[in-house]
Amino acid sequence: MLLMRSIVFPLTGLVLAGCMQSGALAPSSEANFTARDKQQLANPPYQRVSISPNYQRQIVQYHRTEAPGSILVDTRGPFVYYLLPGGKAIRYGATVGEAGQAWSGVATVARKEEWPGWTPTEDEKRRLGPLPNYLPGGARNPMGARGLYLYAGGKDTLYRIHGTNQPEYIGHAISSGCIRVTNEDVIDLYSRVKIGATVVVL
Repeated sequence: MLLMRSIVFPLTGLVLAGCMQSGALAPSSEANFTARDKQQLANPPYQRVSISPNYQRQIVQYHRTEAPGSILVDTRGPFVYYLLPGGKAIRYGATVGEAGQAWSGVATVARKEEWPGWTPTEDEKRRLGPLPNYLPGGARNPMGARGLYLYAGGKDTLYRIHGTNQPEYIGHAISSGCIRVTNEDVIDLYSRVKIGATVVVL
């Protein structure tokens, strides 16, 4: 899977660590947190950092032709929008792919996972190694608390919308192509998104 640009190793020290605002949402609501979420998010790799107000979760005015329930990723923001009825959206600050690694197109959410595992691609191993062949989900996994798996034409694009243990990079283009939001935000987004939802990446 295509993921992040900067990873700290060894494994024992893995810390992969025009819209108008309409109304702010609580930056870290725990309404959708499971017992595992609370335990994992208390670990050091996931300690909260200061996120710019511009990148904190909020409801904004946003008019698109996609149906409510769709996701739009604006890599220029960078923001992820979850479209609501009535010309509004929930906007989440994001980390997106760096130059040469970014992806754009239309996909669907074909799979959802809580605390997903990570299997680095061969390209990631060449560029970022040494990397493990597989890292199970948990506090030291760069996938974070949730993963939304993007498919196009019935095939896995290898791109995901997922959490992060590097929230300090929200607002930057430094990943290997995947779209990252804070763990708190990806838990919120995950609770809203349905399998089959359309995802448009600009």
